[in-house]
Amino acid sequence: MSLALEVRDLVAGYGATVVLDGVSFDLAGGGTLAILGRNGVGKTTLLATLMGFTQRHRGGIRFGEYAIEAMPSHRRNRVGFGYVPQEREIFPSLSLEENLLVAARPEGWTLDAVYELFPALTERRKNAGNRLSGGEQQMLAVARALVGAPKLLLLDEPTEGLAPIVVDALVDALARIRDQGGLSIILVEQRVDLALAFARDAVVMDRGRIVWRGTAKELQADEATKARLLGVGAAANSA
Repeated sequence: MSLALEVRDLVAGYGATVVLDGVSFDLAGGGTLAILGRNGVGKTTLLATLMGFTQRHRGGIRFGEYAIEAMPSHRRNRVGFGYVPQEREIFPSLSLEENLLVAARPEGWTLDAVYELFPALTERRKNAGNRLSGGEQQMLAVARALVGAPKLLLLDEPTEGLAPIVVDALVDALARIRDQGGLSIILVEQRVDLALAFARDAVVMDRGRIVWRGTAKELQADEATKARLLGVGAAANSA
């Protein structure tokens, strides 16, 4: 399996403020990685840094054949990064379909394909972005990334604030994307069990560093580590 993403000794933040302090990890082509940790440990900053939205102080980022740490964000998108930010950031004055068309590339998913993936969007295609529900906006944000022909999909807390029935529909769609193969996925998610069920591999962050790495199955079975690093599980509840 080819190596899609290689991150080495990454130190980054906002201005002079360092948030990421020596982060290193690999992701294989077609792989799935869950980034876990308590609030404020640097998970969102890590995705933003991969996209080039923060100040990098040191470290390297290689994506396939490209060393991208000095690339501007638009070029990272061109080489295959698809980003679904926590804030969704759809265009409120454009229709749902216009939001897709402005991001579409010939080699990306077709509109028919994303409508098939998210049937709830089909009847809303003419509605303005600011007339969509939170769940519809989140589905649109994922669909918009897909039509841009990503090779790596970065998902920042995609289920946050969504009703359980919407979470189920979104997770089912993401699993279908994963199972089609060929697309690497990094998922930042506060719902630990959901993230570990979705991803093959996982890392846990604390204070801007990676403090645990392994397979998702290993972490799911390690109640003591989940309680200590994430504050979840039976051990945490009994503490």
